[in-house]
Amino acid sequence: MEHALSPTALSELRRPRPYPAVSVLTPTHRREPYRAQDQVRLRNVVAEAKKQLGSDPSITRERRTDVERQLDQALAEVDLTYAEDGLVIFAAPGEHQVWSLARPVPERVVLSDTFLTRNLVSAHAAERPYWVLSVSSDRVTLWHGRLDRITEAPLGGFPLTRAAQNFDAERRERIGDTPSTFRDEDTRHFLKEADAALGAILRGSPRPLYVTGEQAALSLLDEIGGTARHAVHIPHGGLAHGTREAVWQAIRPRITAEIHKSNDEVTGALVAARGRRAFAAGVDEVWRSAREGRIRLLAVEENYRATVRGEDGDHLVPAEAGELDAREDIVDEIVEQCLETGADVRFVPDGTLSDAGGIAGVLRY
Repeated sequence: MEHALSPTALSELRRPRPYPAVSVLTPTHRREPYRAQDQVRLRNVVAEAKKQLGSDPSITRERRTDVERQLDQALAEVDLTYAEDGLVIFAAPGEHQVWSLARPVPERVVLSDTFLTRNLVSAHAAERPYWVLSVSSDRVTLWHGRLDRITEAPLGGFPLTRAAQNFDAERRERIGDTPSTFRDEDTRHFLKEADAALGAILRGSPRPLYVTGEQAALSLLDEIGGTARHAVHIPHGGLAHGTREAVWQAIRPRITAEIHKSNDEVTGALVAARGRRAFAAGVDEVWRSAREGRIRLLAVEENYRATVRGEDGDHLVPAEAGELDAREDIVDEIVEQCLETGADVRFVPDGTLSDAGGIAGVLRY
């Protein structure tokens, strides 16, 4: 199942497909006993997708059979042992993808000539993704992080390794083994190659970067002057050969501090916007401002969801899930629209925006 959404992957998902491009969304759960229910629910929503395919007279039998086969293959790839809060299946003639999301999605089936990506975009923004690079003289490991967990990222040639170097015993005694390692020209060349590989990944998927390593390694990266020089440096050796848990424990205090700093910045920006009347609050007002491209900064509580009704141009009104014409993912629509118009989107802890109805924005004008 897919987890990380890069700009390249999003662009590929959004390109037009031969009709029908099927999007199947269903909420999932991380714990028992709900996973057994999730399996039944998933099979039922895929069956509903097949039913809609069969009832559409514009879809040829050959194409319907192809897409149904793609749905079956996608269903077979789902492992709910690793379920998060939502699951999205995309299927079109000749292709399928399965995405696991750390954010709830409404249960729905959509047939169109493009895939429904707004829930992926919103989940990606809420996860606050980042990279971690763990450096040593003979190994450089890349990690993909999101909120409170990280996984190794085997991308762009990472992990990079080279044969361990042997140093003269007298030299080790004179200047110390670790510092001498990072004065070696081969080590410098190795880390320069790692930095170049990292730069290529960041160009395709830009996000905050943290680098761990011995102080000598971090100093050498500063001297090289590449991509890693601008990262947040965390002096902690041994993690290039370490476990995921060891890396997480080393970076966790800094990640937590950065999240608190971000939340304080958002709160300050919203207070200032109120004072100069550049403030929007509540799902209806924020939705209309987002559609006009007026939002510069969008703030959303992490678990805020809203089900509404309302045609284009009208005010949104509260609705119950499952009601006719109800829009269960209006928050995700707003997030995607704001990102499309260049807004900064921040998710904040629940309760932060209680006086604004869970969602607020700083306006451009």
